[in-house]
Amino acid sequence: MLDIRFADSDGVSVAYHVVGDGPLDLVYVQGAQSHLEVRWELPAYRRFCEALGEFARVIIFDKRGMGMSDRVPGGTPLDVRMDDIGAVMDAAGSEAATLIGESEGGPLSVLFAAAHPERTTGLILMGSEVRERTDAEWPWGENTEESFEASMATLPERWGKPSRFIEHLAPSQEATPWMADWSARLQRNANTPGGAEAFMRMAFDIDIRDILPSVRVPTLILHTEGDRVCHVENARYQARVIPDARYVELPGADHVPWFEPDRTIQEIREFMTGRRVPARPDRVLMTVLFTDIVGSTGRAIEMGDHRWRDLLEAHGTEVRSQLERFRGTEVNTAGDGFLATFDGPARAIQCGKEIGRVLRHLGLDVRAGVHTGEVERIGDDIAGIAVHIGARISSLAGPGEVLVSGTVRDLVAGSGLEFTDRGTHALRGIPDEWRVFAAM
Repeated sequence: MLDIRFADSDGVSVAYHVVGDGPLDLVYVQGAQSHLEVRWELPAYRRFCEALGEFARVIIFDKRGMGMSDRVPGGTPLDVRMDDIGAVMDAAGSEAATLIGESEGGPLSVLFAAAHPERTTGLILMGSEVRERTDAEWPWGENTEESFEASMATLPERWGKPSRFIEHLAPSQEATPWMADWSARLQRNANTPGGAEAFMRMAFDIDIRDILPSVRVPTLILHTEGDRVCHVENARYQARVIPDARYVELPGADHVPWFEPDRTIQEIREFMTGRRVPARPDRVLMTVLFTDIVGSTGRAIEMGDHRWRDLLEAHGTEVRSQLERFRGTEVNTAGDGFLATFDGPARAIQCGKEIGRVLRHLGLDVRAGVHTGEVERIGDDIAGIAVHIGARISSLAGPGEVLVSGTVRDLVAGSGLEFTDRGTHALRGIPDEWRVFAAM
């Protein structure tokens, strides 16, 4: 019997269990359908995890909203689910670990590795997605908008029924009656049709192309050349963009390695046991939030120095209160403006909106800009092009507005946040043009 335990992630119980007792920690971030106990019933999957457990302590968990973890409404965005990884590691007593990101677990693992390199000793992407949506700019997704909506329309009647899904997931295997029944039970126990649709809609909108270059930990990419779920060009793109990544293209068409695991296990073992723990990088993925008071010079002249100084002090107190509430880190202030960082973009947007709301009670209009990108840490300060982009986007905002980059909009899929397209802009001193959106 599995020893199922539960980690607390900001009030949500996340189910996990541990396999093996090796000297290295390995967190297995699975794909879209999981249930710890039902998955364990599949002999091939169980043997794969036990083989990893011969040289590592393997921490496996059900994402929030599925399996044995708490059900949550809607589709939860990447940066919230990223916290669940940290919570499970804390509960299992793991200070740092290598992550395996499988399928949809790949984008989640990429974000965690880029945002928390101090807790990530390595990253393994296994059948990992970059973007599910297929269109002219990304022909290697899983569905077009039309085919995705057609699939969602029939999902309730198909969910949890015996099917030939295993032939799609692992075409090396024969679709036996037992396998069809197992995959149906996995679906029924992993989620409800409504919960599955919310998760799939969130995943369909994820796009991690902009954050891949920010991964600064040792990375191994494994992908079969004929993968029927996630096109191999996803892996080839990751290998080109992630700095110094090692790419191994495997024969076959299975999306998961459970049924023919030998080469995969060998590659993972060599990757984990034959490398040194990297030094703490000076560059890391962060979300930057800029805020400043609209028309501050005129207000200062109108109010006089003493009253304006009192108002600025009240302004600073309110901003810092919201930064603490949304787990932001104050970097610096410049007059009436704040620069803060977050490890996830959804909280940065919510913080910017709440700052605008509370400061209206003081008679102040605040504008804000949010961008996610790689920054350079210089002591307690930060620098880099991502910081400049955030500042330029903030300068485009009107009173009470929170403007975000297209990168941010793509990363908060499933958060429930809504945006209005503000078009493409040339940002002063920044190469290329940038899509800008207003958070509603």
